[in-house]
Amino acid sequence: YSSGPPAPAPSYGGPPRPSPPASYSSSAAQEQSSASLVSRVGSMNLEPSTQGTLKPYSPFHPEQDCEVLRKAMKGFGTDEKAIVGVLGHRTATQRQEIKLQFKTMFGKDLIKELKSELSGKFEDLVLALMKSPREYDAFELRHAMKGIGTDESVLIEILCTRTNAEIKAVKEQFKKDFGRNLEKDVESETSGHFRRLLISMLQGNRDESARVDRARAAQEARDLYKAGEARLGTDESKFNQILASRSFPQLRAIFEEYGKICKYDIEKSIVREMSGDLKSGMLAIVKCVRDKSGYFAEKIYKSMKGLGTDDSTLVRCVVTRSEVDMVQIKQHFVHHYREPLAKWIEGDTSGNYKRLLLALVGESR
Repeated sequence: YSSGPPAPAPSYGGPPRPSPPASYSSSAAQEQSSASLVSRVGSMNLEPSTQGTLKPYSPFHPEQDCEVLRKAMKGFGTDEKAIVGVLGHRTATQRQEIKLQFKTMFGKDLIKELKSELSGKFEDLVLALMKSPREYDAFELRHAMKGIGTDESVLIEILCTRTNAEIKAVKEQFKKDFGRNLEKDVESETSGHFRRLLISMLQGNRDESARVDRARAAQEARDLYKAGEARLGTDESKFNQILASRSFPQLRAIFEEYGKICKYDIEKSIVREMSGDLKSGMLAIVKCVRDKSGYFAEKIYKSMKGLGTDDSTLVRCVVTRSEVDMVQIKQHFVHHYREPLAKWIEGDTSGNYKRLLLALVGESR
């Protein structure tokens, strides 16, 4: 998925990009003049740069794209390859422009036209692409809580990986689209310490600065140790307090300090101390702090591993990461799973559904 205040994030990403060093310090001279400050506070800890596989299409002519889509759906049958050719190579912003232009040119709703012409997994993927990032997050959260039962994995994936700006945007969109309060829905669908973790995430109030306070990191590493491994039982609230509010750079420092005083890594300790959805939620935060692209690579891998395919997870991860860090996800995939992501997609999917997925991950066939 940084230094504050962050700029609003138009699409899914890691922590907002940091400002230049001068913006968080009154002057370079001040930094150098205070040895105690330098020893206590770490230097800028930049988030790794990431790249999407889906770039703005140029030259972009929305009217021409609308003509292609109209022709693809006109008359008997549907030219699905033509639809892939357009939607698989346009960014979320460009797709929204196409949607508006289509209604302007033809007086018809593009979404309704696509729904009437498409079916199955291909339809699901196309409709996901036609939502803005905030609309898609809101839709997926509503779908995860609607009806009998709750898909907690979707709540974790979205609420534990988005930036403050993205959390605030999806809360507004949820209210706009469904007339419901997202926090109240989450509260009614979850319970216990897991509910508290998600409510904390929904505040969109994580520190997004890039400063690292080493002394505080060491102290809070000790606090986590005392709250878990060093006692009988677990003080889940202490884990919640630190994991939900500290910045990613600060958490990395805390995890580093934790490894110095505990024989277990922080992830191993969470596995040992927590269970169920709370364990999954806290592990998601830790994994994103360390390597958000790696977290999503693992999600995609598990969606295709073994018998059958978890298409909803595959679609959601490809759609939401294609413009953010899909390049790094693909690299992680090869490094950890020994085969290219494209090979897995080709083996687990078929037809135009496969073609569109491959286009989004930069592997058009």
